[in-house]
Amino acid sequence: MPLLTVSNLGHAYGANVVLDGATFAIDPGEKIGLVGRNGQGKTTLMKAVLGRLQPDTGQIQLQRSARIGYLSQDPELNPEESLRDAAEGAFKLLHELHGKLNDVYDEMAGADADRLDRLMKQQAKLEDSIEAAGGYAIDHRIDATLHGLGFSDEQFTLKVRNLSGGQKGRLALARLLLEQPDLLMLDEPTNHLDIAGREWLETFLAEEYPGAVIVVSHDRWLLDQVVTRIIEVERGRIWEYPGNYEKYLALKEERQLTEARVYDKQLDKIRQEEQFIQRYKTGQRAKQARGRQSRLDRYKRDELVDRPMSLDVMKLNLPKAPRSGDQVASAEGISKRYGETVLFDRLDLSISRGERIGIIGPNGAGKTTLVKCLLGELEADEGSVRLGSRLSVGYYRQLHEGLDLSLTVWQYLQSVIVAQDGQSKASEQQARDLAGAFLFSGSDQEKALVDLSGGERSRAVLAGLVASAKNLLVLDEPTNHLDIPSAERLEQVLSMAGGYDGTLLLISHDRALLQATCDRLLIFDGAGGVRDFTGSFVEWHQRMEQEAADRQPAAPAVPSSAARERSKAHSGKKSSAQGRKVTERDVEKLAERIEQLESRRGAIDAELADPEAYRDGDRLRTLQQERQRIQKELEPIEEQWAQAVESMD
Repeated sequence: MPLLTVSNLGHAYGANVVLDGATFAIDPGEKIGLVGRNGQGKTTLMKAVLGRLQPDTGQIQLQRSARIGYLSQDPELNPEESLRDAAEGAFKLLHELHGKLNDVYDEMAGADADRLDRLMKQQAKLEDSIEAAGGYAIDHRIDATLHGLGFSDEQFTLKVRNLSGGQKGRLALARLLLEQPDLLMLDEPTNHLDIAGREWLETFLAEEYPGAVIVVSHDRWLLDQVVTRIIEVERGRIWEYPGNYEKYLALKEERQLTEARVYDKQLDKIRQEEQFIQRYKTGQRAKQARGRQSRLDRYKRDELVDRPMSLDVMKLNLPKAPRSGDQVASAEGISKRYGETVLFDRLDLSISRGERIGIIGPNGAGKTTLVKCLLGELEADEGSVRLGSRLSVGYYRQLHEGLDLSLTVWQYLQSVIVAQDGQSKASEQQARDLAGAFLFSGSDQEKALVDLSGGERSRAVLAGLVASAKNLLVLDEPTNHLDIPSAERLEQVLSMAGGYDGTLLLISHDRALLQATCDRLLIFDGAGGVRDFTGSFVEWHQRMEQEAADRQPAAPAVPSSAARERSKAHSGKKSSAQGRKVTERDVEKLAERIEQLESRRGAIDAELADPEAYRDGDRLRTLQQERQRIQKELEPIEEQWAQAVESMD
């Protein structure tokens, strides 16, 4: 049975139809990517599913008692709570269940036989609910989730009111993941995450999260790793594609090619009919012409397909930037600190003309500070920096300051870009062509900058920057506010074959953009270290995996489940396993601990089988909690025992 069913959903804002017969279903545990250009209906669809908008037509059905969780861009958090207490608030239901169970224990102490039997059944139900809600071992889950999203132990005690906006966003995400709703709706969950946080999140969603997920994200790598189906909203309609984002792109291209052929054939038919009607609309065949006009009108209304929205690579000839000197920038022994925090220490760096360098690392590690030191906007604490000759720098910052917001999109672009010769001012047509290449339609080109959304304004600034004949582009998180099609357009321009032949410094957590545009990386470790790596992001990731594997001591493979039934006689066999040899004593010690735990568990079970145990609520609680602890300790030890026995085969 589907967890969520959306049937024939329709909604319009005045004459603007944003949903037109949207229909789909989501099964429990499914991971769905929701994609589509801004303004195509994604947000309206999300609001309808959340119950925050009543659609004009259609129905939405959610399984009874199923819970929906939504990541809000403006989370509601108690400012006086500590970070960790706020995260633990996800287990409010669990704490309530524990309270009810304690009440049951208290009632058991004075209950007669009939009442005791009913209370024991209630106790069993509550314990099942507690286990489903996280059981007794929630501390580890809270810590692991907060660590995965980039929080350190030292930050756990910080008050919520003292957190930055990005930290509050990550805290809200952590709390939502810990709540584990049946349907998790995530709108741009990676906005405040560095690369390590994004990798943790995608692994958690793909491999550990038990519920269904609908995710809207401009992080194409996350979509590739997590989702198993893409739902696209295009012109208010729903298109479904099996597989991840990469598969979706291939399937969509096939669909669009088919639609384009059908559309062209229909246009040919329409042109033929219109020629006949125009030729014979007067004279002896006028009646026949009028009849064919009526049929043509019905054909256009009922059968004409929409013109496919193009995903073609844009054709854009960028103006040539003046050639810079061979050496763009160099730094010798530069350091920068803020108080006790070391951002980089005695760093040597050389940047040559035409290099494409990605700068990556944790938030707050010093990436932007390094760039400002290289450009002379900030003075290093020690060391020297030298800029090369004939540099023309284009710098994209997070805040777009100094813009004339009264200008329309095409007027702004005309004011900042240059013509193909790299010298003269661009024409209006060149400005409009550039706007179109960056996905501004004809009507959008007439909008004033003040009326644009944050993402649209970012897109306009980036378009102007890459076409302004700069031989050094410095881009600081350029895709943060872009939807996927806009990010892909930027990627096409900056890629090796895209036309930009200057030097690029790119600060980004967007792994797809880094992979497509950069062949050298500067990696900040967040503790003052900066590593210089020649190669792509994928090659860097592979290097890290190999280095991590090399650091791990060799160990026998762990079986998928405990092989307790195997005879202890195996412990008498020797092995030449890699790493430290497993000895007979190792196996014996594990077996002894297993026997101790099982013996104690058996004793507790015997006590719990005695009805008298239920007359002492405190004692009963102690026994139940001890049994839970034993079980959790026993499972990994059994795995270790099985691993040790296996290695001695």
